[in-house]
Amino acid sequence: MSAADLLADWHDHLAKNRRRSPHTVRAYLAAARNFLQALGAEDWQTVAKVEGVGLRAQLARRRADGLGNASAARELSALKAFVKHARERAGHADTVAPRLRGPRIKKGLPRPVTPDDAGNLADLVAADAAEPWIGARDRAVLLLLYGAGLRIAEALSLTGGDLPLGETLSVTGKGGKQRVVPILPLVREAASDYARQCPWPLAKDEPLFRGAKGGPLNQGMVQKAVARARIALGLPDSATPHALRHSFATHLLGAGADLRSLQELLGHASLGSTQIYTKVDAATLLDTYRAAHPRGRS
Repeated sequence: MSAADLLADWHDHLAKNRRRSPHTVRAYLAAARNFLQALGAEDWQTVAKVEGVGLRAQLARRRADGLGNASAARELSALKAFVKHARERAGHADTVAPRLRGPRIKKGLPRPVTPDDAGNLADLVAADAAEPWIGARDRAVLLLLYGAGLRIAEALSLTGGDLPLGETLSVTGKGGKQRVVPILPLVREAASDYARQCPWPLAKDEPLFRGAKGGPLNQGMVQKAVARARIALGLPDSATPHALRHSFATHLLGAGADLRSLQELLGHASLGSTQIYTKVDAATLLDTYRAAHPRGRS
C-alpha cells in the first residue's frame, strides 16, 4: 500500500463507518497525512507499532510549527484514533490507542444569543440572500439549529425523504448515534417554504439543502451569510450558526428543562457535556443581576 491508500482507507472509515462530519474528516486526514510523512510509512504495520513516545515526538514537531494547545489536543485525538485504526487493520490483538495525555486547555463557556437575536439573524440572512429560494433555504437551516438544536452538519445531512417535516425528526449525530427531536410549527413551515421555492428536484435519497448550482449545500456558505448578518445587527463574533444550538440548550434549560432530557435532545454521549449549560445559565443570570441591580451599576 502507499500512503495515499492508507489515507483513502482512513477517509472511508471516518466518513462511512464512524459517520464523522466533513469538518472532522478533513482535520483527521490532515493530521494523519502529516504523521505519515514524518514516519515515512506506507503500510498499516508501521503505523500500528507507534506508541506514546512516537505520538509525543510528532506533537513536538507540530508544536514547533506553531500549533497551539487547543489544536494540539485535537490533533492528538486524531492521531490516537488513527493508530487505533491501524492496529485493527494490521490484525493486532491489542487495538487500544496509545496512552498519552494531551495539553491542558481552558474550556470557555458557550456563548448563546438571545431569542430575539436568533430570530433576527434568521430573518436578515433570508432578506439579504441573492435569490428568494436561497434566503428561504438559509432561514430553514438556521431555524433547525435554534428550534431543534441540530448541529449544522446534522441539518445539512437531511434528505428529500425527510419532507414534509413532522412533529418529530429522527437525526443521526456524532458516532452514528440516533435521536428524535421535536420540530416546531415555525420550523416545519420554513422547511416547506424552502421546498416550494427550491429550483432543484428534492429526491428522497438526495440532500435536502442545495447549493446555488444544485449540489449539496456547503456549511461555509451558511457561516458566511450569518457573519454578514451579525455585522449588520451589531452582534459579537461568537454569534455563529453553532451558537444557535447553544442558544437552544441554554434557553430550554432556563425555561425549566431537566438535564437528562436536554442531553437526549442534543445527542450528547455524556451528561458532562450537557452540564456546561448550567454554568452558562448561571453566568447569564449573574450578568442580568449586575445590569439590573441598582448597586450593581454603581
